Amino acid sequence: MSNRFLKTAKISLILVYLVIVAGAIVRMTGSGMGCPDWPKCFGYYIPPTEESQLEWHPDSTYKKGQVIIRNEQLWVATQNFTTRATYDSSYWEPYTKHEYAIFNPWHTWIEFINRLFGALAGLATLVLAILSLWYWKKNKKITLLSWVIVFAMGFQAWLGATVVYSVLNPFKITIHMVMALLIVAMLLYLIALSTTKSKPFKYDRMTLMLFITALTITFLQVILGTQVREFVDARIDVVGEAAKDLWLIEPTLQFYIHRSFSILVTVLNLFIAYRIYKLDSGYSKINWVLSLIFFEIITGMAMYYWSFPFTTQPFHLVLASLLFGVQFYLVLEALKSKRSHKTL
Repeated sequence: MSNRFLKTAKISLILVYLVIVAGAIVRMTGSGMGCPDWPKCFGYYIPPTEESQLEWHPDSTYKKGQVIIRNEQLWVATQNFTTRATYDSSYWEPYTKHEYAIFNPWHTWIEFINRLFGALAGLATLVLAILSLWYWKKNKKITLLSWVIVFAMGFQAWLGATVVYSVLNPFKITIHMVMALLIVAMLLYLIALSTTKSKPFKYDRMTLMLFITALTITFLQVILGTQVREFVDARIDVVGEAAKDLWLIEPTLQFYIHRSFSILVTVLNLFIAYRIYKLDSGYSKINWVLSLIFFEIITGMAMYYWSFPFTTQPFHLVLASLLFGVQFYLVLEALKSKRSHKTL
């Protein structure tokens, strides 16, 4: 059972990261409003593929909750019915969450796939929580944390709905991203708790403090990065999708702080790596950290100096989330070595 639980925890973590990847692609393509309602998409479990499916048609059957676009507005069916030869407004009510009424099949299906990954991740964490009941007598912390993750996934889904209802409010998008990282952290902690065998590490208090500092700075970097992305989104609304060379003209203070912090992140982690190699403390995952930082810098420079080449935006975000995950796991490994050191 313990092996099954650990495998399920790792699958859940992978699925959560796939949700982050899908979310990054949604941001890159501007597909956040591809499904203007929630949890369905235009009132369908499987979204439409053509605009004609969202037009009113005579002698057609509609189910309660299905959506049409009429006079540049979303209308929701109030009951199950079959239309007659002429439009009857008594069967429809306006959608009141927002006034966004645009159908783009690419945006719709990109957002739908994002939600599908979210549903799969939620289902995986629910299975994980059920399996965790086996640990109740042995380690209540594992069971309790597993169920906290389930509720966190539910809260994350609700946040996703509020993002749609707010027509992609930048602050709510930032909170949505932060919550995703917290779920990653909880899953990694759960994996660490349920792993019985682990490689021994040399305990060093300074290394532990440096790990925590590096993790904190990365977390702040992600938040600053979302602020920069909000500025870019605002610029796109002004200059358009094609004028990529104008997206970072006269950037905000957050951009310069974000860029300066990248130097601090690099120097700090190089120093941590030097200390690990010098002490031979065994934290091999520091090599992952350095690799992720290298590619993070490359994608950041590409966006700034080469006007946002294709896929650099989602790669930049996904690399940052992976960096956060690896650094958090290093903190967990250092804490475990601290506990082992105390028992000696």
